[in-house]
Amino acid sequence: MVFLPDESRSLPPPSLVNKCSVWLGLTGWLAAVLDNGFNRRPMIRAGVHRQILFTTVGWFVGYYLLKRTEYVYAKLDRELLEYVRHHPEDFKTAGI
Repeated sequence: MVFLPDESRSLPPPSLVNKCSVWLGLTGWLAAVLDNGFNRRPMIRAGVHRQILFTTVGWFVGYYLLKRTEYVYAKLDRELLEYVRHHPEDFKTAGI
């Protein structure tokens, strides 16, 4: 899979309630409410099914974006630690 490679499965999954999911879920809900407003429908009462759908889609997109972000950072950390391990002369600790 292009979005998440198989090696990302070794990472622990992020929490279902996280900042990215909450923000994108709220953004999805706001998009549905604004669509109601632009089309001159009652903003909150009309299209509740679309509000739920947009919120759910935003929530899961946020979850997978966070999962992708954690994978990219874990990969970067692994590469940096591997570099430090292979080049200890560049990273000497100061003796006290």
